[in-house]
Amino acid sequence: MARDLVVFDMDGVLVDVRESYREAITRTVEYFTGTRITRQRIQELKNEGGWNNDWALSQKLCRDLGFDLDYETVVAYFQSIFFGEDGLVTRERWVAEPDVLERLGARYRLAIFTGRTREEAGFTLSRNAMPGMFDPIVTADDVAQGKPDPEGLHLIAKQAPGAKLWYIGDTVDDARAARAAGVPFIGIAADSADLTALLKQEGAIAVLEDVNQLERAIP
Repeated sequence: MARDLVVFDMDGVLVDVRESYREAITRTVEYFTGTRITRQRIQELKNEGGWNNDWALSQKLCRDLGFDLDYETVVAYFQSIFFGEDGLVTRERWVAEPDVLERLGARYRLAIFTGRTREEAGFTLSRNAMPGMFDPIVTADDVAQGKPDPEGLHLIAKQAPGAKLWYIGDTVDDARAARAAGVPFIGIAADSADLTALLKQEGAIAVLEDVNQLERAIP
């Protein structure tokens, strides 16, 4: 019988991305518009849903400030400051404690469904996770539709027929993808009461401050 799967989003769940992806959004918008937006504004848009793609979110923020930029232009600059040996990606912090993942891995199969590209996900996992710890790993390169579309969760479910899935995420898009896939959702909301309330409204069976509390939330 197939083992049940705990499926993780990466950003804001396994990884603290405030100084990587969130800072890249801020710097990209500032580069093109001259205005340094707040982290709160980024979170407000994330809370609205539909902005899982940080490139598209950066483009929208530029447009809101009166700069209608080509998407590929935004992507190129974002990636130039984010990725690489000295890029912002090196500033992110791995949150999940190894012993927690080890205990969960003894009971469940661990998987990932992330909006990162395969290259970005691989870079961070190679620095922080044991090889083979997460399988399967579904990235933005593997799906035609990003979250909140449930395509990624469906792909994972097909690789584990008969198994139950849980999805662990930190945004309303994560919650909506889980609901559309018929998968129980557990939210991560750090210290945000607003996000906690939103994730509960979106159907989360539990909302935790930290992924390391996950063992107590899964039956």
